[in-house]
Amino acid sequence: MSHISGVRQAQKQKTRQALLDAALELLEGQSLSSLGLREVTRAVGIAPTAFYRHFRSVEDLGVALVEEALGSLHPMIRTIVSTTGDGEERIARAVELIAGHVDAHPAHVRFVARERHGGVRVVREAIRGQLELFTAEVGEALASDPESAGWGEEDLLMLAQLYVDQMLMTASLLLDAAGGGAGERERVAGSAARQLRLISVGRAHWLDRAGGDG
Repeated sequence: MSHISGVRQAQKQKTRQALLDAALELLEGQSLSSLGLREVTRAVGIAPTAFYRHFRSVEDLGVALVEEALGSLHPMIRTIVSTTGDGEERIARAVELIAGHVDAHPAHVRFVARERHGGVRVVREAIRGQLELFTAEVGEALASDPESAGWGEEDLLMLAQLYVDQMLMTASLLLDAAGGGAGERERVAGSAARQLRLISVGRAHWLDRAGGDG
């Protein structure tokens, strides 16, 4: 009996993932607010009513896509903030990791870039919530860095937010550059490296402010 239950659960999970994959593919050319439930179920080959065994609504499916898309960013962000070496090595490694993530997950990157300011409120909120978690995670990593000696929690979170925003912007620009050939990709990567360098320079001199409080 438990074997049958396990098979059913595996099939249910397979169908759920198929719905996510189909929706992600359909969203390559449209926003979530225009995506229809019937479009998704037709792509998977199931009845529209079967959709509700897996998601309450298309919006609920969108939130699951956010978790899937941004969940894959955690390992990359942890690697970036824990990379050792001098500043230039760390910056080059960060840009390399972001480019690799874009190559591996282009549809996820496009989905987040589009829906971060899209028309579906619960999805915008889900993205914002995930990004806040990333910011807190990066802030904790920065707090343990010797370069952060003397920094307050608020300033560390501000710095973490700068890094997270920069990573997302770089990923989006690299995705857009994919159709422009190697030269355009190199230009975007070079610009991203300069911007990260600017953040690093500001970080190095942040405590030089008069009185240390701006």
